Amino acid sequence: MLRVDNLTFAYKQGGSNVLKDVSFAIDRNETVAILGNNGAGKSTLLKCINRICPPQNGEVKIDGSSVAQMTRNEMARSISYVAQNNVSLNMTVFDAILLGRKPYITWDATAADLEIVQGIIEQMGLVDFALRPVAELSGGERQKVMLARALAQEPKLLLLDEPTSNLDPRNQHEVLRMVRVIAREHHISVAIVIHDLNLAIRYCDRFLFLRDAQVYACGGREVMTPQNIEAVYQIHVHIMEHRGIPVVVPFPDEEGAVSHGAARRCALPL
Repeated sequence: MLRVDNLTFAYKQGGSNVLKDVSFAIDRNETVAILGNNGAGKSTLLKCINRICPPQNGEVKIDGSSVAQMTRNEMARSISYVAQNNVSLNMTVFDAILLGRKPYITWDATAADLEIVQGIIEQMGLVDFALRPVAELSGGERQKVMLARALAQEPKLLLLDEPTSNLDPRNQHEVLRMVRVIAREHHISVAIVIHDLNLAIRYCDRFLFLRDAQVYACGGREVMTPQNIEAVYQIHVHIMEHRGIPVVVPFPDEEGAVSHGAARRCALPL
């Protein structure tokens, strides 16, 4: 559904590449974690996909259509983006989420638009906040509202930049579980920039590791290995299972047992 081919980006002409020849794909119903150290280019990758930062080289396609050729309205119907830091809106939670329907509204919101918004409010557990001003909410509550607004767009692709950064542990799991369910029910592709490897391994279907501006490894559970994690994050870990759930346990004082070999290629679905 999403296909990125040989994407290269630098913030200034002649500057160092933040991303270089990045290629990968995301299928429908699939949630992909974008992983890597601070400065690896994870957030920049989302902005390149969303045309906020147009890449110098490469191509981004959704359902075979080039993002570079889309109109603003086509973009809004295809891609929803939730940034790390969201501005407080001077409106109620309900109205903020209703903004997500803007690409579909020609004159005024229809009964169908209002029904979609109400359904998302219920799914996201925001019923008690529906008539409260967004500015009065906590950072975590605002983050859930922004995610709800993105889902109201009914996008083909959902881009989330650290969506759990302001949430307590309970809400972190609730939001990611909900994103995965909604992605599968509504046939949405999801790309999540996330730092918590345990949340990633539990709720994501595939994993894209970035290192030195390039794709280091990309794939399913088979690439979420201590070797790849150590090569990308420079910390030794063990991966264990508890009641069938994989858990990444850091051992920073333990000597690493792997060498940093060549990057693993990311296989693109045909």
